[in-house]
Amino acid sequence: MTVKVFALSTCPHCKRARAFLDESGIDYDVSEVDLMTGAERDEAIDEVRSLTGGTSFPVIIIDGQVVVGFNQSRLEELLGL
Repeated sequence: MTVKVFALSTCPHCKRARAFLDESGIDYDVSEVDLMTGAERDEAIDEVRSLTGGTSFPVIIIDGQVVVGFNQSRLEELLGL
């Protein structure tokens, strides 16, 4: 299972989502978009927009399924928890 998180370092919903993943023992890659610069940041924002049509955070991708925001029940469903 691959899990990728696009987050903002100051976003409370992002922090809750990451805490949930940590507490559930889920390995994931995280990109804190607000801490990126230059082309790396532009590419991350473009990817978020292409996945969601906007720039809301967090964006969590679990095996190709996209969850926008912290939706614990949806995350539990996709993670098999």
